[in-house]
Amino acid sequence: MKMNLNRREFLKVSALGAGGVVATAVLPAAAQDDPGAFPYRGDVERLVLAYQHVHIGLEKPFSVLHISDTHLTAIDDDETDKFDFARLRRRTFGGRQEEALRDSLAWARKNVDAVVHTGDIIDFQTKANLRLVEKYFGTAGVPMAASMGNHEFRRHIGGERIEPTDAFNALSRETLAKSYPFDIELQSTVIGGVNFVTIEQVYGFVTARQVERFAAEVKKGLPIVLCMHVPFMTDGIWRAKSKYRDSCDRKYTNAALPDPTGDYKRQTEDRTTAEFVRYLKSEPLLKAILAGHLHITVADRFSPTAMEYVIGGNFMFHGEEVLFT
Repeated sequence: MKMNLNRREFLKVSALGAGGVVATAVLPAAAQDDPGAFPYRGDVERLVLAYQHVHIGLEKPFSVLHISDTHLTAIDDDETDKFDFARLRRRTFGGRQEEALRDSLAWARKNVDAVVHTGDIIDFQTKANLRLVEKYFGTAGVPMAASMGNHEFRRHIGGERIEPTDAFNALSRETLAKSYPFDIELQSTVIGGVNFVTIEQVYGFVTARQVERFAAEVKKGLPIVLCMHVPFMTDGIWRAKSKYRDSCDRKYTNAALPDPTGDYKRQTEDRTTAEFVRYLKSEPLLKAILAGHLHITVADRFSPTAMEYVIGGNFMFHGEEVLFT
């Protein structure tokens, strides 16, 4: 049985706690029909946008909308083993994630030349979430490049333990490939004469095969924008992540950098990744890095030719327009 609920009914159902039916909210056709928060806000007010400028020396300028971390939590009513988890995660991300993605793409169709999504479109695997992936890639109405996030690989079945390994991700790649219309490992998308290379980098490390494939992209001779989920940490990005993700209730007491942990530690300890990062910092064709994962917006110098831009969560309607000239 499928259920179609209006937003008020859906929120009531979601708030029932144990025993409630979980269903996907039906989005209103237009913003002015939305009975929820900020019912009178216009197109501009519906998104929280940052703006960046990457100067390359192009003959013709273009811009992209960079978004990340939508964390869709849709679920069908026959996936009963995931009801409680879906309810918890919907509360975590506010329940308006699909609206945020819809509004972002609607804005992009009128204002930019392409969209780049740097992962965690979904929060965990469900049939409903994967259908939404197919829906929004199929109806974006604007060129769309994307990379995978760590949450794309989270199946949440049978108490399965999540491991930050390539072997764990391999359990899901065949399933994900049916819904995500790009090469999960590495995809090249040329926009306006710039090569947007999206890679599966979701735990801090890259594989030798990805390094080999990236080298083939460099041989094309085009300016490169590297797009991935987890940032390659710089001092500025790591300081911001440590402040706002790990100790957001504390004031700065000094400028010392915390020791690497988690994804950053893997970047420094994995030999293939450490060598790849060193190489990237010397590659003149690299013009920018776009990333997400941290749910904060921060930018820092990565190399002499490239800034790294991390965007906050799309579930909070965040995005950034990046102008390339």
